[in-house]
Amino acid sequence: MSDIIRRDPRAEWIARNRLHPLHAEMAAPVAETRGPSGLIRKNPHAVGFIGPNGIKRIDRMGGNSAAVGMRRGAKSAQQVELPLHKVESPDFYVVAVVDMVGGRLTGHDKDVLGQAHKLIRGAEGNGAVMAVVFGEHKEEAFDKAGVDRLLHLTGSEFDGYCPEQKVANLVEIEKQYQPRYWLFPDSINGGNELGCRLAARLGERPATQAWQVDRETSVCRGSGGLQDITRATPRLLLLAEECADQIDETRHEVLAVELDTRPSIINRLQDCGQVAVDPNSVSLAEAEFILSAGNGIRDWEQFHKAAEVLGATEGASRVAVDDGYMPRFRQVGATGTWVTARVYVAVGISGAVQHMQGIGQCDKVVAVNTDAGCDMVKRADLSVIGDSQKVLEQLIELARDYRQGGAENAA
Repeated sequence: MSDIIRRDPRAEWIARNRLHPLHAEMAAPVAETRGPSGLIRKNPHAVGFIGPNGIKRIDRMGGNSAAVGMRRGAKSAQQVELPLHKVESPDFYVVAVVDMVGGRLTGHDKDVLGQAHKLIRGAEGNGAVMAVVFGEHKEEAFDKAGVDRLLHLTGSEFDGYCPEQKVANLVEIEKQYQPRYWLFPDSINGGNELGCRLAARLGERPATQAWQVDRETSVCRGSGGLQDITRATPRLLLLAEECADQIDETRHEVLAVELDTRPSIINRLQDCGQVAVDPNSVSLAEAEFILSAGNGIRDWEQFHKAAEVLGATEGASRVAVDDGYMPRFRQVGATGTWVTARVYVAVGISGAVQHMQGIGQCDKVVAVNTDAGCDMVKRADLSVIGDSQKVLEQLIELARDYRQGGAENAA
């Protein structure tokens, strides 16, 4: 497992985008790459270093190491930081209530933050984007997502399902900050319900499934996505995915703000906790965590064990289904089931066109494959180049150790 090669799709995208501020750093030639056949190939253009006079030199004694470059007087590569965007005294706020599924910003949340900045551009006065987060979170990149002000509301009252408590706090935010716009992700993770409840409390008529929004008009999807409805842009918007470009060229302050008054209400809805279910009883179209098998799986008993230990719903490629290893309703792809999982782990799947279409809406894709040049590895957010049997074996051991450690800590 020590020779695992990990690929960064974002770095590859920056290397192709010459207008990105990090392009010069990411476009540096790689000294060694693994070819489609698995062989390590050296790039002769990446050998050497730039000397103090600007001439490229090759050190044949020290192995072209970074230390040699420093002794030669070469400038050390400095990490390029994105420019910092500051809003000293905001004249108005655009509030984005993010879902924070799993304690982190989702792609849908980042789209909403991008839309918030789009509404601020060109407006009179200095506007700031305020993100509202309920409960504990694990997010460390609010600055790169475009958050100028962060209102983090913590407490046991926000544990579990508590829309009434959250809406009561949103009403207090309305009274204290009087935001120009309210933005919610139009999702099943809480954004749709909170947006509709707040609109009823404020007497607003919200725009739902809005996907093209400016300060004058909003285009919303209707009739199950078959029709576009154009209307004047309201104060409260429930935004669809990919409604705007995400923030990726600036950093933001993420200054903490507080709510002067924390309302206390009596919840009429009681959360009785989560109910344990068999992951394989969840349909692929609704599953959030899928472990999918392809032609590269040799030990199917081990694959089923890994899915059980990880708590994942099982999926399969068309090849695995046609060979009789998995039932037809487990097939993922354009000819099977289109999935929208938060995490999709593809083990031994090279990535046929139909399969890639079926996972297009997945948030994070992890690929386990021996071919570093296959389409699935290129699509993946995280790739593990290695034997699937060994990788699954390590995953099973790590999952068991993690659960045993959690049980011991709880005891």
